[in-house]
Amino acid sequence: MNLKYVIDESSTGKKMKHVLKYNLGLSERLIKKLKYDNKITCNNIPVFVNHTVSAGDVIEVFIEFVEESEDVIPENIPIDILYEDDSIIAINKQPNIVVHPTSSHLSGTIANAVMYHLQQKGLHLKIRPVSRLDRDTSGIILFAKNQFIQESLIRQMSDKTFYKEYIGVVTGIMKNQAGTIDLPIERKPGSIMLRQTSPSGSPSVTHYEVLEFLDDATYLKFHLETGRTHQIRVHCQAIRHPLVGDTLYSDIPSPYINRQALHSQRVSFIHPILKKQFELYAPLPKDISTLLEILKK
Repeated sequence: MNLKYVIDESSTGKKMKHVLKYNLGLSERLIKKLKYDNKITCNNIPVFVNHTVSAGDVIEVFIEFVEESEDVIPENIPIDILYEDDSIIAINKQPNIVVHPTSSHLSGTIANAVMYHLQQKGLHLKIRPVSRLDRDTSGIILFAKNQFIQESLIRQMSDKTFYKEYIGVVTGIMKNQAGTIDLPIERKPGSIMLRQTSPSGSPSVTHYEVLEFLDDATYLKFHLETGRTHQIRVHCQAIRHPLVGDTLYSDIPSPYINRQALHSQRVSFIHPILKKQFELYAPLPKDISTLLEILKK
């Protein structure tokens, strides 16, 4: 992949590094990598980052590196690809599968499957997750195909211009049609996995909207401002409406679903290359659809 930029009058006299950082949005770390690999040109001639540019100069940056994720072994695991181009790959994740290898899950993850998929296409790229989901949460997860794309999308998350929408079913009937849960979250003392709300935690904001009232349950749409670990699950527990089937944050198992009823349904962001609003949607999985049908009766 290459980025192209034509210098205008306002950038005349600037150093190449300034253009790369402020006009193209490249990070210091990526600029350094490009510099050492001679992947920056001005009018088709390789230049250094201290090169002075003039109006009309055509700048090109070649973001092509042979990379490996040494901790990710390619495995032929079926994945549901929602969308793929030279920049991103979006997966509709099924429940009961981990996204990225950990000390307790070295294989059998989405990352292992994505690595296999990429290598089958002749691509040797580092696995760069942009978003993650809990093992038993289904829906959209996004991977970037290079450092520039990953940094651009993560920056959008920090700027709160990356929209993440979930749907879920919680126990009990919500009192309000819509609302916001603004409760800081931190790791629960003595636990590696569990989180809890606490005044000393990191700021965490979840917006919700009722989609339908069910039989002693409520079907909700969630929009996240922040992306803390287990955020929706912890916030729902905190307001005494835990997710149906969430045995980690509730002691009430569901006879109708064997995991938390939570699905990452939609994401929206500015595509770093296309420079336009981009939206991805993952259809409702069968187990949650069945749960909704049962609870409507």
